[in-house]
Amino acid sequence: MSEKITYINADQYEKEVLGAPRAVLDFYSTECPPCEALAAKYEPLSELYGNDIRFFKVFRQENRELAGKLGVSSSPTVLFYENGKQVGDFLTGAIKRSELIRNLDSLLPTDRANQIHASMQLRESECDLLVLGGGPAGLTAAIYGSQARLKTILVDQGLPGGQVTTTHQVSNFPGFIEPQPGFMLMHAMSEQAVNAGTEYRVAVDVSKVDLQKKEVIVDDLETIRAKKIVVATGASPNALGIPGEKQYKGRGISYCATCDAKYFEGKHVIVIGGGNSAIEEALFIRKFASKITVVHQFDHLQANKVAQEKALNDPTFEFVWEHEPREFAKNEDGTMTVRVEDLNTKKTHELQADGVFVFVGMKPNLEMVHSHFELDDWGYVKTDQSMHTNVPDVFAVGDVASKMYRQITVAVAEGTIAAITAARELET
Repeated sequence: MSEKITYINADQYEKEVLGAPRAVLDFYSTECPPCEALAAKYEPLSELYGNDIRFFKVFRQENRELAGKLGVSSSPTVLFYENGKQVGDFLTGAIKRSELIRNLDSLLPTDRANQIHASMQLRESECDLLVLGGGPAGLTAAIYGSQARLKTILVDQGLPGGQVTTTHQVSNFPGFIEPQPGFMLMHAMSEQAVNAGTEYRVAVDVSKVDLQKKEVIVDDLETIRAKKIVVATGASPNALGIPGEKQYKGRGISYCATCDAKYFEGKHVIVIGGGNSAIEEALFIRKFASKITVVHQFDHLQANKVAQEKALNDPTFEFVWEHEPREFAKNEDGTMTVRVEDLNTKKTHELQADGVFVFVGMKPNLEMVHSHFELDDWGYVKTDQSMHTNVPDVFAVGDVASKMYRQITVAVAEGTIAAITAARELET
């Protein structure tokens, strides 16, 4: 632990934090993976900035009154102070090193901040297996790689868990009789990887990826070189980008019928979209919901003819043509309100339902590496049966890889295959 960090309680807050010319305060919790990820950044930065800025930590569970007074409702949360006043950003969750540095720099004269930057030492690391992405596929690859005694490093721009962490419950993962909260399932998988020996570089900025050289630079600070790379960066639902969407994702708004349709037995849901994924998923939701309202921007469906005919001839469905959603809101009783706009009249009105499913397409997360790969017609990475890509010593697994079905079980299977293949190839 850095000698530049002082642990305080609520009684010391006013004297220590507010009494310092410049200060930074971390509200942390125990058994908190995001807190552990932050600590790996907070401690080294305290050594760099600690002569100019006071670094503090406070245990949130034992100082709830202070946390509530300051609006801190989750761990970790980092606050910045200058002459007793809170300044800068209110950082919480998957806090990146670059965010911390930006706020620390703002507390200092420019010349001093530049001096500190010049003193930062670049690092180099080497490993056998580098896993890009911490969803089910990436974590499984890391578990198998570490258990095979490969030095394994997992890099993720967020925190381990991927999309599953936003899934309310997972009821089809083998081995669990009762449905599991998505975040708990992924927490267990993440801890399993750590216990197996995986090193994490999470909540980082991936500055550069060179698959040909098998190098990844994180936070403009560390260059990681690997013998094998597993790309498990996943895919993301295309967002509508309207108010309420991010706020209620996983809490009324879903992007996965297989995952969440079962929770709407006998209820009314709204489906956004009219293409193949929207209508085929809506037909699956029909097995559970008593009513489905499809909101579509055109006056006809774009799905395949078979799916169209089934939906259009099913009394469970009703269609709101030539409309687009403009805002999501959650009601006090837990139901959802969707404000939609008539694209012809430009007038808006509200639709009520028990839940909302958004199906306006998915996109593979390949922004930093896509130019290296051979892709299918939808932009996903082509692989062989061993999960090799066209780039030597590079595998692709999980939702980023070309396949028919994207499920957690498929992802963990592919992570398994890639790691075992990598381990055997490294033995030769």
